Amino acid sequence: MQQTWNDLSGHLADGGHVLAVRVYYEDTDFTGLVYHGSYVRFFERGRSDFLRLCGIHHAELGAGLHGPALAFAVRQLNVSYLRPARIDDVLEIRTQLVEARGARIRLLQRALRADELLAEADVTVAVITADGRPTRLPAHLAQRLENKA
Repeated sequence: MQQTWNDLSGHLADGGHVLAVRVYYEDTDFTGLVYHGSYVRFFERGRSDFLRLCGIHHAELGAGLHGPALAFAVRQLNVSYLRPARIDDVLEIRTQLVEARGARIRLLQRALRADELLAEADVTVAVITADGRPTRLPAHLAQRLENKA
């Protein structure tokens, strides 16, 4: 029997998504602060779980269960690092849909410790076919995204 973890994917709230992430030793650099690349991984988890809770699953897209096989590719990622996080901190990764137009999905993501903003990212993701061409997200999936945002 497979265990279900209801809160593993975070939750939808305030027109977006919230995911708790604990900072582990592997996320830090030699100074004991969170390595800048770790925020990129935290943001990726937030985006993936936001989509999952909207009913858009990477595995289903890749398997072609909604038409041709599709994937998401980060087209642009602008990150601002404002304050450091440290080992054992619990961060909230907040993801908010800015717009979904054509083959592009733009999101604003923030990493917070309590109410303190540590880092934020403006992310543009492209919907692509198996051969790497941009394409629109199927209408029924785009509607799911818009309904949860």
